Amino acid sequence: MQNTIEFYKYQGTGNDFVMIDNRDLQFPKDQELIRKLCDRRFGIGGDGLILLENHDQADFRMVYYNSDGNESTMCGNGGRCIVAFAHFLDIFEDTTVFEAIDGGHEAQIHNGTVKLKMIDVEHLLKDGENWVTNTGSPHFVKAVTNLQDYDVYAEGNKIRNSPTYSAEGINVNFTEALSESEIFVRTYERGVEDETLSCGTGATAAALVFMQQHDLRSVQVKVLGGNLRIYADREGDSFRNIWLEGPAKQVFRGKLDI
Repeated sequence: MQNTIEFYKYQGTGNDFVMIDNRDLQFPKDQELIRKLCDRRFGIGGDGLILLENHDQADFRMVYYNSDGNESTMCGNGGRCIVAFAHFLDIFEDTTVFEAIDGGHEAQIHNGTVKLKMIDVEHLLKDGENWVTNTGSPHFVKAVTNLQDYDVYAEGNKIRNSPTYSAEGINVNFTEALSESEIFVRTYERGVEDETLSCGTGATAAALVFMQQHDLRSVQVKVLGGNLRIYADREGDSFRNIWLEGPAKQVFRGKLDI
C-alpha cells in the first residue's frame, strides 16, 4: 500500500535538503527510501534528508541523513535550514533551541538569515601542514592556491579514502585566503561522496583555522553557493560561542507517493 508524504525542499548557500515534518513519526526511516528521495534523477534530489521531530526539552529535534541514506553527524547548513523550516511551521518566533545528534543548538532567524550556534571546539589538530578538527562533523582543512581551478573531487576523494581517514570517513575542505578577513572554501563531503556547493560545518572548521592563524573573531567565507559568516571567541587552543550565519530558503514543496 502506498503512502503519500508531504515534503519541502530547502537550500542554504546551495546545500540542499529534503525536509519532512515528522512530528507524527509516520515517516519510514528506511535507508533505501531515503537514498531514492535524495536521488536527483529518480527522486526529489538533495545533499541530504532532514526530519523535524518533537523533543521533550527543546522546541524540536533534527534528524539528519546523508544522501546515501545513512544517518549522519551534524550538518551546519542543514541546521540552518531546519530552523527556517521550523519558523515556517510556526514552532517559534525569532529564537529557538533544538536538539541535534551533537547536542543542543541555539538559533535565531531574521529576514531569511539564520544564525546558528555550533558546538564548542576544544582543539585544532595538525596533520603535517594541514588541520583536522570536529565542528559537529569531522573535517580536514588544507590551504591551496588557485582554488577556483583546483580538482576538489579527485583530491578530496583521495584524502577521504586514505588509510588514516577511510574507516570513519572525513569531510575535506580546501581553502584560499581572499583578504585579511575572508576565505574561499570548497568541500568534498563524505556520505555525499562529491563536492557540494556549501558545507556549514566545513566552512566553520576552515574559518576557525584561519581565525587561529590571524587572531580574528569573525571570518567571511565565500563558498560556491554564496556567502557565510562565522563568529567565535578564542580561549587558548579552544573556541567558544561559535556561530554560523547565512541565508536559508524554501525552494518548493510537494507530495510524493512512497
